[in-house]
Amino acid sequence: MEQIVEKYINPLTDFGFKRIFGTEFNKELLISFLNALFEGEQEVEDVNYLNSEVFGANEVARKAIFDVYCQTVDGGKFIVEMQNAYQEFYKDRSIYYSSFPINQQGRKGDWNYELQPVYTIGILNFSLPEDKNNPASLYREVKLMDIKTHEVFYDKLTYLYIELEKFNKTETELETMLDKWLFVLKNLSNLMSRPAQLQERVFTKLFEAAEIAKFDSNELRSYEQSINAYRDIKNSLDTAKKEGKAEGRAEGFVEGMEKGMEKGMEKGMEKGKAKERSDTAKKMKIKGLDLNLISDITGLSIDEIEQL
Repeated sequence: MEQIVEKYINPLTDFGFKRIFGTEFNKELLISFLNALFEGEQEVEDVNYLNSEVFGANEVARKAIFDVYCQTVDGGKFIVEMQNAYQEFYKDRSIYYSSFPINQQGRKGDWNYELQPVYTIGILNFSLPEDKNNPASLYREVKLMDIKTHEVFYDKLTYLYIELEKFNKTETELETMLDKWLFVLKNLSNLMSRPAQLQERVFTKLFEAAEIAKFDSNELRSYEQSINAYRDIKNSLDTAKKEGKAEGRAEGFVEGMEKGMEKGMEKGMEKGKAKERSDTAKKMKIKGLDLNLISDITGLSIDEIEQL
């Protein structure tokens, strides 16, 4: 097995993410993270973990497998997912997954269709295509909205997306609990000790749960498999980016050549037309035609014709 040199797990791996947020023993960490996301708008007091493998309405329907799936004491359902690589239909997938906790609330017999809130939380280790050049899009909260009034039409369906790669605060810049959690998610595996800025009790538990030296043999084996899978994804993405840049440079060169040739041809044609107009004007002038008439026919000015 490969020697692991890091002191703490990488939360961006499947094993690391679920160890921190997906176990009953560590649910205090999940509650703290959720409350940091809501920044006082609401308070999550407790959660019950639900089966993360959710089946469709019948045997042939597709199923969904969530990273973390839980329910609060007031019935609100939360899907929390870590996504390391962009998928073309990621937003479609996110919307589709949210349909499962909605559908599960259906009741047979008399039912007034009242639903409990559903929250889909995506921690994205990439930028959505429309946000690549927008550093302000680190955090998105999406609800159903009336496009004319810009008022929320339905507040029980919420999508929260965090584009983690855009979070670049250092230890000394951490202010809010959300800052601290995002710093941990992005940097935990690179730390050798607990930063002074993370003094809250919840982070004491986090660093204890994340210390690789405390893993038993089965946990260590599972983590090694998970970190290898994560590295494979990362290496594939890095390679694709390099190839994309190289291809982009090649395409840019070809495009530049094509544009250069096109511009050259345009300039050559323009010069040819200008010479043709000049020769035509000179012949008309020699024949004694009126200069204003020559100007109208050739498009040359009176001064240009007089200089021929």
